[in-house]
Amino acid sequence: MADTTSTTEATEKAADDTSTASAETGGERPQDVPPEVKQALRKANKEAESLRLKLKEYEDRDKTESEKLAERAAAAERERDAARAAELRLRIAAKHGISDEHADLFLNGTDEATLTEQAEQLAKLAESPKKQGNYVPREGTSPTSGSSEAQQLARSLFAGD
Repeated sequence: MADTTSTTEATEKAADDTSTASAETGGERPQDVPPEVKQALRKANKEAESLRLKLKEYEDRDKTESEKLAERAAAAERERDAARAAELRLRIAAKHGISDEHADLFLNGTDEATLTEQAEQLAKLAESPKKQGNYVPREGTSPTSGSSEAQQLARSLFAGD
């Protein structure tokens, strides 16, 4: 299975190297690669993926029942851990009043203490503009004070014209 994965990666790397090299040398840009080449690469990648799946099927057929059960148990444990982490993240986000979208984006810790700290910091940042408000003193009012010295000087200089 490692051989087919490395073959697929090698094919993709070769395609990237070819387009990068031609771009560096002033030749074709990556987006100028002929459609035939792109199509051939896609076909090769599909074939490599198909071969990888066949190899996995053959390997699975040769495994003992206990190996298959061990793999399924490991996969179930990974799913369980992911579900627990998601539940913990959403519970802490709800506790601190953080939306689901912000929780997915900003709460990326793996343990409760880290997630709680991240949620507290995010909640503080969200509240800071609310505390200060958007207040602009004398917004919309006209100055009612008398003329300043500079204004009086300007009037006296230009009044005679």
